[in-house]
Amino acid sequence: MKKVVLAYSGGLDTSVLVTWLKEELDLEVVTFAADVGQEEELDGLDEKARATGAIQHYTLDLVEEFATNFIYPMFRANAIYESQYYLGTSIARPLIAKAQIEIARKEGAIAVAHGATGKGNDQCRFELTYASLAPEMEIIAPWRRDDFRGKFPGRTEMIDYCREHEINVEASASKPYSMDRNLLHISYEAGILEDPWFDPTQPDNKSMFKLSVSPEDAPDEPEYMELDFETGDCVAINGERLSPANILKKLNEIGGRHGIGRVDLVENRFVGMKSRGVYETPGGTILLQAKRQVETLTMDRDLMHLRDSLVPKYAELVYYGFWFAPEREALQAFFDDSQKSVTGTVRLKLYKGNCIVVGRKSPLSLYDEDIASMEGTQSDYNPDDAGGFIRLNGLRLRMRNLVSRRNS
Repeated sequence: MKKVVLAYSGGLDTSVLVTWLKEELDLEVVTFAADVGQEEELDGLDEKARATGAIQHYTLDLVEEFATNFIYPMFRANAIYESQYYLGTSIARPLIAKAQIEIARKEGAIAVAHGATGKGNDQCRFELTYASLAPEMEIIAPWRRDDFRGKFPGRTEMIDYCREHEINVEASASKPYSMDRNLLHISYEAGILEDPWFDPTQPDNKSMFKLSVSPEDAPDEPEYMELDFETGDCVAINGERLSPANILKKLNEIGGRHGIGRVDLVENRFVGMKSRGVYETPGGTILLQAKRQVETLTMDRDLMHLRDSLVPKYAELVYYGFWFAPEREALQAFFDDSQKSVTGTVRLKLYKGNCIVVGRKSPLSLYDEDIASMEGTQSDYNPDDAGGFIRLNGLRLRMRNLVSRRNS
């Protein structure tokens, strides 16, 4: 029999897919789960996959690779999609798809499969990665097949199918929303969240949030911390050097207890529709706010402004799934080069959902207190020069006004 490697989470959809691929398409199913920081969600996946009909299961520890080779490069670009979304799900998909391709080649599989919905972004992210790394590989996307959608028009039919085949999905079927967790964030969407007027922070919904307390339940005393950066990467917390993955783990824990990093937005999906999502990104929120403060000291003004103009395009490429595209790689080279001087320390105060910057310093600082001072200190800056500078910059404005008046 021919083999397929399925990206597997153990939830309702992928549990159904294991049996469906085996029975309907006559394929041997190898399941694969990438450990990118889901924590307890990975427990028991091997046993569950095999009980469902998989001939082999892989769970690969990709946490450090995820942080070092995907999250940190993205953060060097200050990437936030539509000014709100920290791209937690988006950045994980190319790594998962890359590892899935490697397993498919190892197993001699003829195809890869995923359970991403036909309305979502993940189908694009998975398949654009497949196209970049293994264009010869067949792709099975059941949610885009008429026969699959006809058999499973909704969750009820999928749950019934699982009962008939003695597939245990009780926990995943009971949630009134979908959830995706990794080292960078947790996302929540669908179900009760599809109404953009629904308030997910109401008291009877508190159990939904996993990484953070609500700001009103956070400690009444602020917590101070210092982050050290080297060439754009955070390397230490309060003087303790840690790996990228451990930096994020620790910041998630610290930020989460202060209610930092919750975002509720309606975003524009790549496939054209708008979608409501709720996110928890405590560690990432702290990291990007802190890094920006080192940049204010050390980056040249025009370089910073040029970089900022390119951030939306880079974030869009990550969100859409073009991580392995040449334009993302070229932009990455620019962003990495722009970070050469971003070295320094930031002091933060965390308090009830707020990440407040209270200090920054750098051995590469371009800030000169004598030049900036309003106290009349001597420096290389001569206020007399400002008159000519302003006149030259105002020349076109004066000419525009004069011409307008002559012709009115």
